[in-house]
Amino acid sequence: MNETIKYKLQLLPAQPGCYLMKDRQGTIIYVGKAKLLRNRVKSYFTGSHDGKTLRLVNEIEDFEYIVTSSNMEALLLELNLIKKHDPKYNVMLKDDKSYPFIKLTNERHPRLITTRKVKKDKGKYFGPYPNVQAANETKKLLDRLYPLRKCTTLPDRVCLYYHIGQCLAPCIKEVEQEEYKKMTDEITRFLNGGYKEIKKELTVKMTEAAEELDFERAKDFRDKIAHIETTMEKQKITMTDFTDRDVFGYAVDKGWMCVQVFFIRQGKLIERDVSMFPIYNEPEEEMLTYLGQFYDMTNHFKPKEVFLPDSVNAEMAEQLLGVKMIVPQRGQKKDLVKLAYKNAKIALQEKFSLIDRDEVRTIKAVENLGEQLGIYTPHRIEAFDNSNIQGADPVSAMIVFIDGKPEKREYRKYKIKSVKGPDDYESMREVVRRRYTRVLKEGLPLPDLIIIDGGKGHVESVRDVLENELNLDIPISGLVKDDKHKTSQLLYGNPLVIIPLARNSQEFYLLQRIQDEVHRFAITFHRQLRGKSAFQSMLDDIPGIGEKRKKQLLKEFGSVKKMKEATVEQFREIGLPQKVAEELKEKLEE
Repeated sequence: MNETIKYKLQLLPAQPGCYLMKDRQGTIIYVGKAKLLRNRVKSYFTGSHDGKTLRLVNEIEDFEYIVTSSNMEALLLELNLIKKHDPKYNVMLKDDKSYPFIKLTNERHPRLITTRKVKKDKGKYFGPYPNVQAANETKKLLDRLYPLRKCTTLPDRVCLYYHIGQCLAPCIKEVEQEEYKKMTDEITRFLNGGYKEIKKELTVKMTEAAEELDFERAKDFRDKIAHIETTMEKQKITMTDFTDRDVFGYAVDKGWMCVQVFFIRQGKLIERDVSMFPIYNEPEEEMLTYLGQFYDMTNHFKPKEVFLPDSVNAEMAEQLLGVKMIVPQRGQKKDLVKLAYKNAKIALQEKFSLIDRDEVRTIKAVENLGEQLGIYTPHRIEAFDNSNIQGADPVSAMIVFIDGKPEKREYRKYKIKSVKGPDDYESMREVVRRRYTRVLKEGLPLPDLIIIDGGKGHVESVRDVLENELNLDIPISGLVKDDKHKTSQLLYGNPLVIIPLARNSQEFYLLQRIQDEVHRFAITFHRQLRGKSAFQSMLDDIPGIGEKRKKQLLKEFGSVKKMKEATVEQFREIGLPQKVAEELKEKLEE
């Protein structure tokens, strides 16, 4: 704990509010809330912590706080700050998916469609369906039962749907509104949970048709009944009042929380959502934050009721979300909450072995690497590699690993602009200069460690740019390969020395993954560029051959090899002028 933190801890007020933890670069890495700021913030710097909290505390170099008038206000502020800053140690629900609805359109000739957007267009919306397959199957069933139009605009003749009995063909004949009203009323009743009554009515009609010896009509009713049974009765009814509900349960162990959400729609348990994340506050408070993010920061549909465990402040959650919150005390509703908790506990236990294994390969490997180099834990590593063939089409690539895992959204490709010929050192200098000039200009995060795929000369050229041109002090290391092109040695220091790493250690395996990944990324980019320029260089220098004629040549001959075998006359046959055809033939023969 540094002197700044010690002094600020003495000034903390005993009031509710939010606190923002910062790392040594001033980046906000965690946002939390507290009923009493003094007690909560001090707790991070006193006593013992589990591995997750200890890792957070080790990165804290400063903090800020904002006092609020109530705990509810602190909760709302926390959600806004998390959304604004996206701190890496906070739970950030990035699931922005929206669930489909089944919509009955308000048109002269109504349609039944699936949509993910609810508009004020007087249409009837049913759902949402967290299980997309269930929505599609239900719509297919209704298409078989009720022959509404399928086309967006009416054509001038009947389509296939008319011939298979799934459309009344309003495009060529008049359909009475009464007939539409009858169908739309039944669809509404069906989707509101009345499919059993409709099934009974169809059964009566099937019997009547059979008694009248109208077996074709009876078969049609029988098929519709079968479709209802296949589609709608797969799922077990869990409630009898057909109210849309979400049921939450959570389990906590070893500093991690698992939340299970059961989606109940029209009395059926149709889908669930599972989230697992590390926590740094009391579970009850983390759960309130999770609820706020789950509904207000994503597109999750708000049902009529939400069931919560008795440990969660239902009154506060209701104020936060504007949805009726219920803590069931007995019976079937209480059993559903218990079931959600049971599933969360099992999921948490099953995941711990995978989490432990993953941490050994990633964050613990990063921590060990930092210890071996004698630097801060390199949470953010940026690696560079060059690629060219005798100076042709020189490129460079940069990849980013965060906490031992690749962050592919931040990978970057570079075409070398100022270097002529095969000069790896100057190429590396150019790319590093471009990269970190932009980082400084745009205020992007700086890496904790830079890894260069190369030896002493590569590292020193990068150090010269960073220290003498950009005035940056960032640890730099080099990765040297053996004669089999495998990771061999790690260079670090000033002057550079070999850092002895055990070949079977996780930190060595991490360096191997980084070196292999940056090489793969660079060589893939170089091949793409080389392939493109190889074809362009053959044809682009010939006067009279532009993009249109290049496409025409490829379409006619299929490849450059086939073009080489072609004659001037064959080029003339596809419309090339005599002079252009002769120059093309001459160029290809070269």
